[in-house]
Amino acid sequence: MENPTIVIALIAGILSFLSPCIFPLIPAYVSHLTGSLVQDNKINAEKKMLIFRSINFILGFSVVFVAMGASASFIGQFFAGNRMLIEKISGLLIIIFGMQMAGILTLRFLMLDKKWGTNQTKKGNAGSFLLGLAFGSGWTPCVGLALSSILLLAGSTETLYSGMFLLFVYSMGLGVPFLIISVMLTYSLGILKKINRWLPLLSRINGWILIGMGLLVFTGQLQKISAWLAQFTPISY
Repeated sequence: MENPTIVIALIAGILSFLSPCIFPLIPAYVSHLTGSLVQDNKINAEKKMLIFRSINFILGFSVVFVAMGASASFIGQFFAGNRMLIEKISGLLIIIFGMQMAGILTLRFLMLDKKWGTNQTKKGNAGSFLLGLAFGSGWTPCVGLALSSILLLAGSTETLYSGMFLLFVYSMGLGVPFLIISVMLTYSLGILKKINRWLPLLSRINGWILIGMGLLVFTGQLQKISAWLAQFTPISY
């Protein structure tokens, strides 16, 4: 597995979590998972229950994302004979996604929102897992742009398992902060107010990261960087 790609996938997951589409709604997600209400500037939920249900929620969307990575890798292997063309197309698309997130472009068709339903989801660990599946299947536009970029990278990986691992890393970048913030919300909602003011800047940073990544993919420099780093970390996944 290419080290720069792994780092990019992790950063994309973290910044997806901090996107304006996701982060401000964390209290609503946590309240729905636990069936608890926001009282006294915190979420009144049993921490053990919250942790288990959050983990099941994370597992749910991780299953969807990893399956997407497997599909992207399979398609990439199918077009392996035209790898240079696929890389240039992928790089160009990633640049466009990055420009959209950075606010340089405002393409309306990239702003389409896929809602995920919660009204009929049962409470409990199984229900939390199903909610995660629903979230992964109907992600919001902010997550969709970053996720689509990682899927394009997964499509250019050498093996099926490499693509799956790349999406697993992305899922952890999105899921681990979710778990940490969920627990912190049982103490105070103050952290949301502090981080919310930085969300527009973080969204633009995410966009510029995608633009840079797209340029590396388009010019073939990402493979050169990976080949150089491979001599220091010869372990492959």
